[in-house]
Amino acid sequence: MTTERADAPPAAGALPAPALPRPAAAVRPPRGPDRATLPPPRPGRGARRRTVAPLLAADCLATTGTALLVPGTGTAPAAAAAVVLVLLLHARAGLYRPGPAPRVPADLPALLGRSAVCWCAVAAVLAALQPGRALPPAALAGAVAAHTLLVCAGRATVHRARRNAARRGPRATLVVGTDPAARRLAAVLHAHPEYGMRPVGIVTPAPPCGPDALPPARGGPPRLTSAQDITRAVIRHTVRDAVFTVPPYADPHTSALLRRFIDQGSAIWLAGPAAAREGRTPYAGTDRLGGFACRRLDTSPPRHGGPAKRALDLALAGPALLLAAPLLLGWALALRLADGPGVLVREERTGRGGRPFTLLTLRTLPPGSVHGAATPSGAADSGRPGRLGRLLRRTAPAGLPRLWNVLRGRLSLVGPCPERPATVERHTRDHPEYGTRHRMRPGLTGLAQVHGLGGGAAVEDRARLDNLYIDSWSLWQDIRILLRAAAPRVRRGRG
Repeated sequence: MTTERADAPPAAGALPAPALPRPAAAVRPPRGPDRATLPPPRPGRGARRRTVAPLLAADCLATTGTALLVPGTGTAPAAAAAVVLVLLLHARAGLYRPGPAPRVPADLPALLGRSAVCWCAVAAVLAALQPGRALPPAALAGAVAAHTLLVCAGRATVHRARRNAARRGPRATLVVGTDPAARRLAAVLHAHPEYGMRPVGIVTPAPPCGPDALPPARGGPPRLTSAQDITRAVIRHTVRDAVFTVPPYADPHTSALLRRFIDQGSAIWLAGPAAAREGRTPYAGTDRLGGFACRRLDTSPPRHGGPAKRALDLALAGPALLLAAPLLLGWALALRLADGPGVLVREERTGRGGRPFTLLTLRTLPPGSVHGAATPSGAADSGRPGRLGRLLRRTAPAGLPRLWNVLRGRLSLVGPCPERPATVERHTRDHPEYGTRHRMRPGLTGLAQVHGLGGGAAVEDRARLDNLYIDSWSLWQDIRILLRAAAPRVRRGRG
């Protein structure tokens, strides 16, 4: 396989590409003919990441030291329970995933509150198990104060060591945005190496025009506008971070850039006004990069579902199929008597990882009609349905057999809309970010559907919402989408 050289000059007269393709083979070499349809690699693979071990050690030492210093809390069970509880509370608050410039004063309220909760819980357990050895109020206050001081001291030592290490070897970073915000942020990163980011280029989401098309000032990071420029910079500098100064899902250009950087294993940061609105915060509060608000987007695969999503599918689809069994039998008998055999329609659709599966639907056309034709609305069949078929299309029973696909694990209750293989191949060829929808199992409904973006909507908009749903997956989001899909006002519309 031929790879692109990092120092190869760009082709003469090459125009910026409006939609960015997937990374070149030199960045993530494919291993098979269907590599483009498989789930992307785990973000961060092969890149240096900040380990949480020093912070865990600092918290464990601070908690153990408090148990030894404060009278009445030095028992081994109390110290072990306090250590476990502190680690759980800090992990729940996201205190083990700090931003690029962590500071102990910013975390002090969270540390103090969780220290109080921890030692109050330990005192309550000790009082319940040994009433004669209840922890006095003065000892409880001393434990909270000592623990907070020790935790702050330990974390300050860890943060100072990390800042010194960042100054010695900052990571190559690309800044995504438009002037002047992107160039100001690049200047801040260059002036503060303790943030651990060294800007090597500014990526323009859309092709620049007018004054923005002029070359940057001498000495500043170069502007990258084409897919070739970005690939060359990633290979040459081993880019490990991408900082967005614009919302990453604002338009198809930024959405394609976000997907590209995630596939390359880069850490994704939001800076500026976008940090206060976009994505989910993986740590307490919002950090600062100079005068820019900043936080990291959590793009790890566990958000893509897993056991929790599968448990929700089984918990809802199983009882629903049992309750709908009499209705399905009634409709199947009516179809059999009205139009003859062949009650179910079996269609081939594309599932997770690009693998095909058979989708089940009640027949709505008389025998002899053409089934499985590609219609804009994605209906199960096309043609002129009979009276019974029209009634089925206006009601829910036509899609109830798909609950069997959910139970078999080929389909989910919530996810991207399942499409025919020919449709997937055409859309993936025209819109590279469309293929990344197959990181998750398709669903009966999804974020695009409840927003009114059915089969007739623009492919870019549907792909953007599907990828947004996958990147920000949560169990509560699935429940909200199901409630919106079941609402009468949504059921009457296109969603």
